[in-house]
Amino acid sequence: MSASKDPNLTIGRNLKIALFHLGSGIADVLATGVWNRVMVADLGFSATFVGLLTGLRYFLAPLGISAGRYSDRQPVAGYRRLFWIWLGRVMMTLSTVALGFATAELVDRALSGAAAQPPPLIVLTLLASFMLFSLGNAISGSTFLALIHDRAAESQRGRAVGIVWTFLMLGFALSGVLFSILLPEEAGQGQLGFSAESLLSLFLGTAVLLALLWFFSILGEERRSSSSPLQSQPAQTDLRADLAQVWQHGTLRFFLFYLTLSMAFVFLQDTVLEPFAGEIFAMPAHITNRFAAYWGGTAILASGIALMLAARSRRITNETLARGGIVVLLFAYAIFVLTAVQGMRALIKPGLLLLGTGMGMWNIGTLGMMMTMSPAGRAGTFLGFWTFCVTIARGAGVAGGGILRDATLILSGDGALAYAAVFACGFLGLLASLYLLRLVQPPEKADNSRLLSPLAQALD
Repeated sequence: MSASKDPNLTIGRNLKIALFHLGSGIADVLATGVWNRVMVADLGFSATFVGLLTGLRYFLAPLGISAGRYSDRQPVAGYRRLFWIWLGRVMMTLSTVALGFATAELVDRALSGAAAQPPPLIVLTLLASFMLFSLGNAISGSTFLALIHDRAAESQRGRAVGIVWTFLMLGFALSGVLFSILLPEEAGQGQLGFSAESLLSLFLGTAVLLALLWFFSILGEERRSSSSPLQSQPAQTDLRADLAQVWQHGTLRFFLFYLTLSMAFVFLQDTVLEPFAGEIFAMPAHITNRFAAYWGGTAILASGIALMLAARSRRITNETLARGGIVVLLFAYAIFVLTAVQGMRALIKPGLLLLGTGMGMWNIGTLGMMMTMSPAGRAGTFLGFWTFCVTIARGAGVAGGGILRDATLILSGDGALAYAAVFACGFLGLLASLYLLRLVQPPEKADNSRLLSPLAQALD
């Protein structure tokens, strides 16, 4: 369904579209939870190498801006958004299959006592898998957000993006349970506790599930048209002019700083959390796979409560939710530092619950602000730009966590201290982002039409 003067997104259609991010959450946990844990804690690969691969999708985010801009201006086969979304998700599905075969081969070699050095073909397959995954994620992510912008009336967009991102958290929670069931601890498999066949079945089954979710969720959500809504415009700006407009507006500029900084440090723990539990506390894979269920389930609850409170009170704004989420995340990081330094395993679960609560509130607030700061008629461009900032920052966080862990381990030789350094860095970074958020004029209080009108006019 294309954008119209009076779009209406019912709750039922909103829930259907949200299944898209249910799949995104499952795919994310498969890469940064299961695969990451297996490679670092079980197979002994460098956290830096693994972090760079899982973070590659974030560094290819500029392609998301190009896809968003193109989808604003020119339909492909009559569709503005649908073509890019489905193309990207097909690439991600194929990459999941290839990654499963390559990782299963590494596990099989480890169980058979083969040489530790992996064959070049396996390494190339890993690189190709993450390249394909990253390209697909880049071109489909921003265009999916633009589709939500098109499908929902202005008054519905906060609810629409809130439900969609709550389903992302649901994907995290469900995948934690799903993967712990699909990859149980097996007798006779040495220190790994699972077989290559079990791991391959997990990846292939997940690929089929992802394909079904991504196809069904947006089927019929965009109607075919023969022209672009922006074809009649006499002039079009290039990307540099678009970004200059962001920089010239103080509120948008500070929001840009807040968005990138908070995203980087919220996800600094992404690469190291499961390996931390595996290496420092010897927790098996079928236990650490449940971490996503703990913090993901709590994030769903926090997101739902946040949406209900925001609907009932005008005092609960996007900025309020974002600020509250960061404060809770600060407590979570403080607990993880204490857990690492003092060896207090019992604090891991409370830390995960606080992590989920903070992420749920922070997600709803920050993504609501992203929607508000995207002018009508340029949703693909600006949501592409915000998504670009988010993904680059998240990639820096994902890769940075692994690099910081390895660097500290080399310098100190102390594994617990290496993980504590990552969590402490995340704490300090979130403190800085909390300060930046105070400099952002809240969209709910600002004269939004006055703020964005020059922006839209300059882009016409």
